[in-house]
Amino acid sequence: MTKFPHLKQDFAASLVVFLVALPLCVGVAVASGVPAELGLVTGIVGGLVTGLMRGSSLQVSGPAAGLTVLVFEAVREFGLPALGVLVLATGVLQIAMGALKLGRYFRAISVSVVEGMLAGIGLVLIAGQLYSLIGTKAPESGLAKIAGLPEALVDAFGSTGALASLAVGVGTVAVLVLWKRLPAKVRTVPGPLAAVALATLAALVLDLPVATVEVHGLLGSIEPPSLDAFGELGNVGLLGTVVAFTLIASAESLFSAAAVDRLHDGPRTEYDKELLAQGAGNAVCGALGALPMTAVIVRSAANVQAGARTKASRVLHGVWLLLFAALLPNVLAYIPIPALAGILVHAGAKLVPVRAIVSLWREHRGEALILVVTAVSIVAVSMFEGVLIGLALAIVKTAWEASHIKMEIVDKGAGPVQAYLSGNATFLRLPKLLDSLEALPQDRPVELDLSGLHHLDHACRTALENWAERHSDAGTEPVRVTTAA
Repeated sequence: MTKFPHLKQDFAASLVVFLVALPLCVGVAVASGVPAELGLVTGIVGGLVTGLMRGSSLQVSGPAAGLTVLVFEAVREFGLPALGVLVLATGVLQIAMGALKLGRYFRAISVSVVEGMLAGIGLVLIAGQLYSLIGTKAPESGLAKIAGLPEALVDAFGSTGALASLAVGVGTVAVLVLWKRLPAKVRTVPGPLAAVALATLAALVLDLPVATVEVHGLLGSIEPPSLDAFGELGNVGLLGTVVAFTLIASAESLFSAAAVDRLHDGPRTEYDKELLAQGAGNAVCGALGALPMTAVIVRSAANVQAGARTKASRVLHGVWLLLFAALLPNVLAYIPIPALAGILVHAGAKLVPVRAIVSLWREHRGEALILVVTAVSIVAVSMFEGVLIGLALAIVKTAWEASHIKMEIVDKGAGPVQAYLSGNATFLRLPKLLDSLEALPQDRPVELDLSGLHHLDHACRTALENWAERHSDAGTEPVRVTTAA
């Protein structure tokens, strides 16, 4: 026991994480349009491969709700055989970024963009899974999903099967919401597991006409990418999806690591090594044709709260997932799909930071706007374009704030008018700057003092020189310009 001084705490924590991860792995796989077992494979790799590597010692990796929408779109567009190539390429890219020590730079991404990304994913996830709650197929685009919901729900009330499915799904969500209010002894069973178990029991006892998970068997579901599938890497659309997978999975993992660090007093995350670990895990998942992985805050928080002390807990959780997938795969066939949809609706709701938006709007309206625009763009256009729009907005906002410039005019009534510029003169503030300069008296000499400027870009320099020439052409003395020494 001296070699493993915390084995007792880690063993207990691993069981809790396993029970939390099991329904989420299956639910994410089903919602992604792939065999349920592939979600378990990603969870197993997250425990046995990424779990053994250095980076963040208490963070737990596996299939995440945050990538569900993107995976579903990718499988629909490129086919299931291409999924392995996508995930393998994502892993290789993450390994390269970790080796080049780019992990720390993900912390420079605007928090509003990341929260907007997750909010957009959450909204599309909720909209799509509401169709699964009533046992019907969801439209393809995010806007179509939201627009078609009222009609789909009205139609559901005319079908016994749809009503039964809706009852199971709503019941699952209700259990998840109310679980936190139950006595501590009851809550030793994780909420997601309890919700799925109760829904499965209700469907069996009442013989409800609801769809259940299709079982293919662990080995039957694993489909390594073929050589032909690698030819798809020449497809620009597929490469764009790889970039989207990489950015979103890496950002979500590293932001999760920062959040987990705040939950415990143990060793801090080594971001570049964590990115290497995530890349290695995704490379293995891709080689097995499984789902992509990220670090998952729900599982990670459960791991910390259950008393985990070392990485042994997350490795053991991978062992328990492997034993379940190998010995009890047929249990999955009893799980109602609307119960898994209910779990993902609840997970999607957690991705939409309503309180954060309200708080940001009061204190930093620009950040709140970036968050909302990113989320809406993801719903209206697509995941990749939405994130790019959010990043572009964040860059523009930062550039605008960084280009703060102040002009002070001193006019003593006689002699030259003195204009003092301070701050950062960039093209973003050029219109306002020129308006102020052109408002100076044309018949008076001007002394322009630029010594207070920290930065003067080419556009501003050229514009100031042109203005000085025009002012001097009016017949007054040439503009005298003073620059920093």
